[in-house]
Amino acid sequence: MHEEPILRVRNLHKQFGPGCEHCQQGNAEALEKNYCPHCGTVYACRDISFDLFPGEILGIVGESGSGKSTMMQCLYFDAAVTAGEAYINDSELHGQNVFGLSSQQQRYTRNYRYGMVYQNPVHGLKMDFSSVGNIAEKLIAAGNRHVNEMEAISKTLLDNVHIPLFRMKEEPRNFSGGMQQRVQIAKALSNNPPILFLDEVTTGLDLSVQANVLDLIKKIQRELGISMIVVSHDLAVIRMLADRTVVMLNGSIIEEGLTDQILEDPQHAYTQQLVYSLL
Repeated sequence: MHEEPILRVRNLHKQFGPGCEHCQQGNAEALEKNYCPHCGTVYACRDISFDLFPGEILGIVGESGSGKSTMMQCLYFDAAVTAGEAYINDSELHGQNVFGLSSQQQRYTRNYRYGMVYQNPVHGLKMDFSSVGNIAEKLIAAGNRHVNEMEAISKTLLDNVHIPLFRMKEEPRNFSGGMQQRVQIAKALSNNPPILFLDEVTTGLDLSVQANVLDLIKKIQRELGISMIVVSHDLAVIRMLADRTVVMLNGSIIEEGLTDQILEDPQHAYTQQLVYSLL
């Protein structure tokens, strides 16, 4: 694969707490998992580096507390990194570490370059706006001012994610969890982002609903060629979606490779345990 990555992340580090002489140099011996018992600092992400290629779905898998959702929050600017760099292959942002951008430039990046689907739809949707209103909000943030055009785009997107159009003026709080996730996906896609983040999007959904949401994600990726990062603790989800997979444990990447390779021949003891629990 000789393509340029669409997103390069290097040495992303996020800690909660000041650190102390025991744990300061990232001294793993001083830590219990990723927590320093001396000063209470949590090292949520430790030197995370990876590439995301055009049109690729990259899976990030790990147990609860492994740092995968914190990593996602840092990438989407919901949380500030402690250290690290990320570069988007984009003419406007070429060569700029997006973690160092001004808040205005980060907002621009969120509105034009990124889409985000949260585990809990409450974080991604305004529950008292209509579904159309939610999509329009994202379009307005990306500079659209044409009401008829926004309504047409919203209808197309809602139709694509199988929300009945007679319910488009309804508020998402009246919808089931699976429908709320589908509205969130429609909203995230409204600005045609080259990069889409999906954080535990099937958690808490019934199995049949999960399957529908996963099929929808696959279809979107096939038709639009969007690059996606999919975070999950569920290897079955990663198996279905991801081309390549990164395995995280205690804030660090412990294994990465083609998804098939990781599922068929896991190297790290933790990954082996994950894979065997799936069988």
